[in-house]
Amino acid sequence: MSRLPSLKQLTYLVALDEHQNFNRAAKACFVSQSTLSTGLQSLESLLGGELIERDHKAFVMTPLGRQVVVRARELLVQTRELMELVEGQKGAMQGAIRLGCIPTIAPFLLSELVQRCRRHYPELQLLLREDTTPQLLAMLRAGELDLLLLALPTDTEGLQTRVLGQDPFVLVMHREQARQHGRMPVDYADLPDQSIFLLEQEHCLTEHAVSACRLTDSRKVNPFAATSLHTLVQMVGAGLGTTFLPQMAIDAGILDNTEIVAMAPQGDKAYRDIGLVWRPTATRVETFSRLGALVTELL
Repeated sequence: MSRLPSLKQLTYLVALDEHQNFNRAAKACFVSQSTLSTGLQSLESLLGGELIERDHKAFVMTPLGRQVVVRARELLVQTRELMELVEGQKGAMQGAIRLGCIPTIAPFLLSELVQRCRRHYPELQLLLREDTTPQLLAMLRAGELDLLLLALPTDTEGLQTRVLGQDPFVLVMHREQARQHGRMPVDYADLPDQSIFLLEQEHCLTEHAVSACRLTDSRKVNPFAATSLHTLVQMVGAGLGTTFLPQMAIDAGILDNTEIVAMAPQGDKAYRDIGLVWRPTATRVETFSRLGALVTELL
């Protein structure tokens, strides 16, 4: 049989395509840059074709290289799923699960989830990754993660999803501002322009909150965009305006020791769905289902 490319060589190629830089790709693969470069040269020699056009400061993938990257991703995903298959034979809730979660859920849910798993399923290891929804979906499709805990709906075309429960949205403002406002529930039309603070668009919570809470007047939104819920709380705590928070953040104590009060926003269904997302080819669905049951209890 003729020699075949190694998984390590394919991993180097995919990493270079993802990071678009030899040094960053090498760090992602935990090897030196020279080791990565040598591995890629060996891959080209083995395949008998140029995959990368190089000069002193940059590189581009050749047409052949782009085709090989696509196939290499598929092979790496299939290899990881082969390992999942073996893990699955050991029984549910055993082995490692690489779980991705968004920043507007992770700080308020994952700690308790990990603790419950340790108590009830000591043979299960959760390996956690926090990132934005687009980044997590890309890593799931690439086989770098096994399971995602996200706010839905979002674009999960080609993936499996399961809604676990709802997380209501709450309108929050400084206590003095609420006293001055008086009327409840708050009518957005009564709020000053640019008085509602939201997260950056990379965070799906902004889209979900605006839709669920029926905020249609963009003039009410402040152009400042926060990177975290804790920053929003600081802005509101300083009396600069108001914002929407998920109930799980409030339950976790994000408003403790502040002068901020919470109230129901406009809209009968002001909530986001919390759910799991996984690849349809995954073999550890029973484990995913039991993890989902634990999340539902926490919600």
